This record gives sequence, C-alpha cells and structure tokens, in this order.
Amino acid sequence: MQRPHPPILIGGSGERKTLRLVAQYADACNLFDLPGTQFADNIAGKLRVLREHCAAVGRDYAEIEKTVSGHFELGEDRQASLRDLLAHLRELAAGASTPQSSTRLVPGMTPPSRLSRRSCPTCTPSNRVESQPADRPAPGTADGSDSTIRLARGEHRVQPGTPGGCGRLDGMSTDGAPHVVVIGGGIAGLAAAFYLRDQPVRVTVLEGSPRLGGKLSASDVAGVAMDEGAEALLARRPEGTGLIAAAGLGDDLVPAGVTSSAVYTRGAMRSLPRRQFMGVPADPDELAATGVISAEGIARVRDETVPQPSAEQAAEAGDVSVTEYIGSRLGVEVVDRIVDPLLGGVYAGRSEDLSFSATLAPLAAATRQHATLTEAVTSLLPPPPATPAGGENKPAPIFVTLTSGLGALPEAVAKASGADVRTNAMVRELKRTETGWRLTIGSAADPEYLDADAVILATPAAPAARLLKNSVSAAAAQLAEIPYASMAIITLAFRAEALFQQQSPAQQRSGYLVPAVDGRAVKAVTFSTVKWPHLARQAPVHVIRCSVGRSGDVAVLQRDDEDLAALAAAELAEATGITAPSIAQRVTRWGGGLPQYNVGHLDRVTRIRTAIADQPGLAVAGAAYDGVGIPACVATAKLATDQVTAYLATRNP
Repeated sequence: MQRPHPPILIGGSGERKTLRLVAQYADACNLFDLPGTQFADNIAGKLRVLREHCAAVGRDYAEIEKTVSGHFELGEDRQASLRDLLAHLRELAAGASTPQSSTRLVPGMTPPSRLSRRSCPTCTPSNRVESQPADRPAPGTADGSDSTIRLARGEHRVQPGTPGGCGRLDGMSTDGAPHVVVIGGGIAGLAAAFYLRDQPVRVTVLEGSPRLGGKLSASDVAGVAMDEGAEALLARRPEGTGLIAAAGLGDDLVPAGVTSSAVYTRGAMRSLPRRQFMGVPADPDELAATGVISAEGIARVRDETVPQPSAEQAAEAGDVSVTEYIGSRLGVEVVDRIVDPLLGGVYAGRSEDLSFSATLAPLAAATRQHATLTEAVTSLLPPPPATPAGGENKPAPIFVTLTSGLGALPEAVAKASGADVRTNAMVRELKRTETGWRLTIGSAADPEYLDADAVILATPAAPAARLLKNSVSAAAAQLAEIPYASMAIITLAFRAEALFQQQSPAQQRSGYLVPAVDGRAVKAVTFSTVKWPHLARQAPVHVIRCSVGRSGDVAVLQRDDEDLAALAAAELAEATGITAPSIAQRVTRWGGGLPQYNVGHLDRVTRIRTAIADQPGLAVAGAAYDGVGIPACVATAKLATDQVTAYLATRNP
C-alpha cells in the first residue's frame, strides 16, 4: 500500500495477523479487550506485541494512534477509578521507542520508589485522553463499565534549560540566528545539541517518544537504581567521560569494582584468558589452561594458518565476516566459544554475519602490520603493569558508570544544552526547501511544520531511511539495508544473604558469557552489585542482569515477561547454583534495539555519508554508523555538529 493514502484505522484483537497489519499499514488502531482477562494486563500484552511487530518492520511505534475498548470495573469513587485506569493505560501506551519494562514484586515486599523519568516533573502532559463520562452508562450496561479510551499522542516539550514542561508544538521565535533541528533525543541527538550550545544558532531537539535517552534509562529494582539498557562505558575513550563531565556529572563517575569475567561452556564455568582482544587469544598456552575450548581447538590455534592470497586476490579482497577471517586462521571453535559471545554482548549479532573490519577495527588495522593474528593481538595489549617499590600500582579503570545509573545522563545533557527539547514530537516528513529544510511533525490528520536552516538526523536507520526517502534517496537505500537485532534484559534481585557469601574477593567475577553454540537462551549475565559495589550499598540485595536474544533469535522473545524471567532464573541456577527465589524482577525489552554491523558496513556508511554530504545543512549521527557504545555515539554527534556549523559559517560569513 503506497503512501500517502487516507488515514487507516485497524481494529481487532489478533496478535499475529491483525497487529502485524497495524504495524505495516495503519495510522491508528483500536485494541479489543478479551472477556475473562485482566483489562490492563491484556492491553499491555497487545501493546508489547505491537511494539515487536513495529521493530520487525522498521515502523515507529509512537506514530500509530491507539484506542482501546473493553470491560473494566470501576470502584465506588468512579471518577478516581477512571483516572487511575487512564493514568495506567497512558503509561502503557507511552512505550514508543523506550525500554518496554515490567516490574514484579514478590508478595510481601514493599514496593520500591520509582526512578522512571517518563512523567513530566514540572507540569501535566498534554496527551489527550477521552472516555465515556463516568456518570453516564455505556450502551448495553448498567454501570457504565464498558468504555472506549483514546490514548492520543500529545506533545511534551522540555523548555530550554529545564527537564520538563509540556505543550503543543508552536511557532518558533525568530532572533536572526540560524535554526538547527536535531531529530532524535537519544544520547547522540542530545550530545549534538550540547555541542551546539556555544554556537550562534538556535537549537530544537525533536524526540518522537514520550521520553529522552534512547537506550539509556534507569528505574528502581528492589531499592537499587538499575539501568535498563547500557550500564557502562569505556573509560579510555574521552568522548563519553568528557561529555559527562561537561554536563556536570563528572563527580558521579565510578569505576567497575570487578572486571574479570567467565564463560559458561561445555558444562562448566571457565575463566576468560586475560591476554586476548575481544576473545582473539594472544597466548595459546593461557587459552589452553582455561579449558574454554577443546584440545583439538587448541591444536588448531597453535597451528595458525596464514592465507597467502595472490596479487589479484589481494587487490579484489573486500570485507569478510568475523568467522571467515578469524576462523580461517585460528579455527572456528575459538570463534564460537570466545569471540562470538563477546561480540554478541556488544552487538547482539552473529559472528558469521558481523564485519571483521567494522566490529574489530583495531585488530583489523593491526593485522596489516603483523604476520600472524596472534602477533597482531599482542601488539594491541598493554604490557603487564609494573608494581612500584613503594606499594601497589592500581591499573586505570576499563569501565565506568554513574552512581545514579547512565539513565541519568540524557536529562543532564538536555538541561546543559540549553536547547528547546521536545518529546512526543514525531517527525513524519523531511523536505528540502530553497532556504533549508521543512519538517512535518505530528499525525497526518493534524500536522505541524517547522523550518530549519540545518538538520542533524540522530535516529535509528529505519526512521532515518523513511525521512530521507524522497530528499536523499541514495542514503535512504543504504540506511534501509542496516538490520537491527532485538533483545531483552531480565533483572533479578535477591536478598543479600542468599548470594556470594562464601566468595573471597579474588573469586568474585563481574559476570559470565554463554556461547550461542551451547543452545541456551541467556547469552550474558552481569552480577551488577558485584561489578558495581556502589549499588550494593543502596539496599540489602544483590542484583543480577540476564541478557536474552540476538540477531535472528526472535522465538525466545515471544515469551511473556513471567515466562522469560522464569527461564532466565532457571538457566542462572543451572550455571551458578543460585536457587534462592528472586524478591523482585524486571523485564526490559529492546525491540530492534541494536544495529548490526554486517559485512560491508563500512562501505555502506561511506556511501550514506557521501550522499548526505551532497545536501547542504544535513548530517547524521547515532549508533548506526561508527559504534554502538556511548563514546562512539557521542563522537558521531561531534562530527555532525562540525559539519553543520561549517556549512552555516559559509552561508553566513
């Protein structure tokens, strides 16, 4: 069905076919409650399925207007009951482009304080909510309990320098300064706005979902402030820590207390070799001592194969997968049991698909200077630290985080940027004009327009491709080829006395990885309160995060939250012997959350940027290009701001 077309509404309750049609074609949908079910739980499940369908087809969940129809009981104070129900449903519907989380407390536990920043702290959101008046029975009922509730998209605006504030998108004030619009309120978009704060420009950030931050979000689990997405950043890259310090959170940075990890494979927990780069070993003897791979696999590593391509083959050589490059030299087993789990923890991808040059860039560069792969790895590793005569030499931290969680970073950056930051402001169209760009915002039935001198597009690849389809078709075609993987994070809290009581500090690990070839659902586990000691001081609990899902592995993510949490707990018990029941759990789903840097990614990004460069005043940023970590995303934001400011300087010398 080609767009544009008249607005389409699809109604029904079928999760496999109907909701997929909604994701593919509809501008609005009406969800039917099923008799005999809990109204809110049933609707929450349907919204979750709709989000997953949207992620699968590259559709923005937030741009679909949603209504629900069903039967629900009102209490004696019917107005209060309806208000509570509407507030709950509004929160459920507000999950567009955000982590889809559910938190369950075991009966008897005191509900923890909530740290979610999804509600506006300074005023009331302008989302329109319409229902049958509570004092008038609906047709066919005696008590008016059958109602249709409309959860329409409102506009939530964060005024310059404040984390909250709501209102419809209105006309922009004009003070003669060029206007730069950043599309996307994830960390890349917010960083771009921050880097523009000292430039002679006006900046507007438009985020389509109800909250800022993208994959950065934190909420409370059993009294502990736990990140729902990314929970660490590399300390050695200055882009991330520099932005944190500039945003005023430098004093809140803390290093990981424990960094050693393990691999649960071949029926046992086994230490990772220390001298390795993303699983590629430098020392076959050390690798053999871990027991991670078999004797046959060790023999293959020792007998490293160095391909000798002909001159013609070398000239024609292009990008290859991680499995093809490393497996052809050291054997496939080292890829399957060490390299693939480590890469999976970053990209949720598969080594047979991921680009060697894009995902292991430092190693790819080193291989051009060394005869063997193990020599290249050795060249990238620091020498063993020397202990000074006067005492212990403490190594520099590898990973750092914020005491309040990395979920606190987006709000701080937004506030420090001084930009006009708006949520629930979905950009539907981006057009070139004689003087710059025109953005169409909001629903097809009620569009609004915003003009800009320059635009930074800081969204995932699929919405970026949609916005560029007409104006920069070459870039849009390349963006559409970047696939995304879905995953879920199950966070489990246990009473402190039930875990890790017999371990000495030397025995403690930050977590473990599970190779996909072992056939388990959980791919990685983090012992959060061990890795980050400051978390253990927040409440008398231990918290563990389990990651499930990777590229192409969607079946396990079709389980409901209870089933997924039970599966994670069972596999955790099998690997670690932890059989104590959890006292709280949270399931966070990231549908289409991680871009896949598959073979050809670097050339694809080059073609995207070349096409974008032909459009004055346009730049791109985000995780789809040069790396998925916070520092890499921030670096793309700095590059994008440099590009648009250079253009504006030539236009206004």
